[in-house]
Amino acid sequence: MLSVIPVKLAGDIRHGDDIGSMILKKIKLQGGDIIVVAQKAVSKAEGRVVHLEKVRPSRKAARLARELKKDPRVVQLILDEAKEIVLVKNGIIITETWHGLVCANSGVDQSNLADENAAVLLPKNPDGIAKKMRSFFKEKSGRDVAVVITDTFGRPFREGQTNVAIGVAGIKPIRNYIGRKDMFGKKLHVTEIAVADEIASAAELVMNKSDGVPVAVVRGYAYEKDEHASLKRLLRGKKTDLFRHVKT
Repeated sequence: MLSVIPVKLAGDIRHGDDIGSMILKKIKLQGGDIIVVAQKAVSKAEGRVVHLEKVRPSRKAARLARELKKDPRVVQLILDEAKEIVLVKNGIIITETWHGLVCANSGVDQSNLADENAAVLLPKNPDGIAKKMRSFFKEKSGRDVAVVITDTFGRPFREGQTNVAIGVAGIKPIRNYIGRKDMFGKKLHVTEIAVADEIASAAELVMNKSDGVPVAVVRGYAYEKDEHASLKRLLRGKKTDLFRHVKT
């Protein structure tokens, strides 16, 4: 049976908090568990909260801010976190971050912060954090688990947002069916299932953003283990990214 268990941590996450220890105080892990952790909790613990009064907008940021009716300081953070601007339209800046993620506003977010004059950035190395957490859980609990760091992304061809993986450890993020046969014996040529994203979405069902539940444990899913798992396996290259070739 597949279970998705919410894990509510005590209080707001602060810079320097040990999220792994906080999780172990709340739930007894089992071998094969997948611990799903919201990006914002990870970013807060990592100290990726920026106070806007310390941000000095460039001319480019000021110009974009006027066009999009945004805070120029927030726009500057978006530009700082972007490897490339993909699209600017309808008040939204779509970028490719330094991690290789294509998302709105470089993942810069101002929701669920006690300080209204602040913004939170994506973790510097989500894969690295996931790996450290996995090692910590194995050392402290003796259980071999997987870790998925998630964030909420919009999608270019569908309404609504969904949780996706932005960092993984211990789990093969894609299940490849290419070369296998379907139930009628036909050979599959393109089917690859993004299981890390599906796990992230399943976890989001219990990770209520307004109730302080930044962690969920997915239990009972027979995932493929991968000691060298990386988010890069989920990232589509620019040449095959249809979204970037859409004419506007």
